[in-house]
Amino acid sequence: MSEPSTPAQPQPSANQLATKAQAWSSLFSEPMSELVKRYTASVFFDKRLWRADIAGSLAHAQMLATQGIISQDDHAAIEKGLAQIAQEIEAGRFNWQLDLEDVHLNIEARLTALVGDAGKRLHTGRSRNDQVATDIRLWLREEIDRINALLQALQLSLVEVAERNVEVILPGFTHLQVAQPVSFAHHLLAYVEMFARDAERLCDVRRRVNRLPLGSAALAGTTYPLDRALVAQILGMEGVCENSLDAVSDRDFAIEFAAAASLIMVHISRLSEELIVWMSQNFAFIRIADRFTTGSSIMPQKKNPDVPELARGKTGRVVGHLMGLITLMKGQPLAYNKDNQEDKEPLFDTVDTLKDTLRIFAEMVGGQPNPTTGQKEGGITVNAAAMRAAAQKGYATATDLADYLVKKGLPFRDAHETVAHAVKLATERGVDLSELPLSELQAFNPHITDDVFEVLSLEGSLNARNTLGGTAPAQVRQQLARHRQRLA
Repeated sequence: MSEPSTPAQPQPSANQLATKAQAWSSLFSEPMSELVKRYTASVFFDKRLWRADIAGSLAHAQMLATQGIISQDDHAAIEKGLAQIAQEIEAGRFNWQLDLEDVHLNIEARLTALVGDAGKRLHTGRSRNDQVATDIRLWLREEIDRINALLQALQLSLVEVAERNVEVILPGFTHLQVAQPVSFAHHLLAYVEMFARDAERLCDVRRRVNRLPLGSAALAGTTYPLDRALVAQILGMEGVCENSLDAVSDRDFAIEFAAAASLIMVHISRLSEELIVWMSQNFAFIRIADRFTTGSSIMPQKKNPDVPELARGKTGRVVGHLMGLITLMKGQPLAYNKDNQEDKEPLFDTVDTLKDTLRIFAEMVGGQPNPTTGQKEGGITVNAAAMRAAAQKGYATATDLADYLVKKGLPFRDAHETVAHAVKLATERGVDLSELPLSELQAFNPHITDDVFEVLSLEGSLNARNTLGGTAPAQVRQQLARHRQRLA
C-alpha cells in the first residue's frame, strides 16, 4: 500500500540535515569526532559516482511506485528533485558536505531539502550497502565501455602503422639476440593480438559487473515486496545478484577488472620497452614525435622517451592497485565491512591511469588527424634502413639454411650442426652467410647449389614463412584485413 503524501513542511537547516542524514545518530551519546569524521568520510573521492547514484535511485523509485510502496506523487517529486540535483552537480553548484560522509547521503539530504518527506521515502527497501555496490557496478560498466573504445583506437593505430610497413624487415629477437627476420608489420600485429585479448577479457568482466545488488538491503534482503528484476531491467543489467549476503560484500568484479587492467598495462609496458630500445641511438629503428618526448636539463642533444617510460612505471601502479584490492578482501567476514570503502580510490585510479595511457598511446603510435586533410600525422616514424642493417648483422637466416639442407635430405639435427660450422666461418671472416662463396658453402654440404642465395636473403626468409600466423607479407596482409574487418 502506498504511503500517503504529507503537506510541505518548513525545511531544516543544512546542519540539521547533516545530523538527520546519519540515521544511526540517535543511538549515540556524543557526536563523531572531527578526526574520525575526516578519516571515515569518502565524499571527496566517491562523488564521481553521482550519476550512477542518481540512476540507481531513479530506477529504485520507479520500482517502489510500481509496487505501490510509495505513491505516484512521491515518485514524481523524487524524479523532479533528482533532476534538479543532477543539474546542480553538472553546473558545479552542488554543495558537497563532509558532514554527510559520502555521495549517497549528500544527494539524499539535498533531495529531502528539495522535496521533503518524499525524499526520505526513497531509501525504503535499500541500504547504503547495496546502494554503493550498485553505484560502483553502474559506474564501472560505463568505464569498461570507454576503455574498450580506447583499446580499439590503439589497435587501429597499430594496424595503420603496420599497413605502411608490411615489407619492412625487422630483426626478430629471442633473448634480445637477433633470431630471424620478421616483417615490422608482423611485429606490431603481435601487440594488436594482445590488445584484442584484453578487449575480450573486459567484455567478459563486464558481464559479471553488470548484475544488480540493489534490493539486498544491508545483508539479509528486505520485508518490502521489491521487484528486483524490474530494477535490473530499467538499469540495463543482465540479472540480479542472487544472494543478499554476497551481493553487498562482493568485490570480485572490481578485483577482476583490476586484473584485466593490469594485463593491459603489462602489454603497454612491453610495447613501451621496445619503443624505448628502438628509439635509442644504438638501434635508431624509429623516431617518436617530439610532442611525446622531453629534453635534458643538462644535455642539449637528448630526446627522452618520457611517455613510454612513464607508462612502464605506471604499470607498477596499476598492478599495485590489484594487489591492494586482493589484500583488502582476503580477511573480511561476511557481509559488508567498512574496509570496503577502500575499494574506490584504487579502482578509480586504475580506470583513470588506464584511460589516459591508452589515449596517449593511440596518438603516439598512429598520430592525429590533420584538421585540413583528415590524414593522420606524427606518430611513429620508421627507419627501415636501420632495421634492415640490424637484421643482416646476426645471421638471421641461419635457420633458413638449415631448413634448406633438410629439404635436400639431411636430418634436421645434422643440418643444424652443419649450419653452426658455416656461421662460425662467417663470423671469423666478418661476413654474412649470404656473402660466403658458393664453393665454401658446398664444402659444408655438396648438395648446396646457387639457389641457396635466395634462401639466405632477408626477403626469401620472410616469404618462405607463408603459413597461417607466419611473417610472410602475404600472411601479414591477410591478418591486416582480418583486423580491419574486426575493428570496423
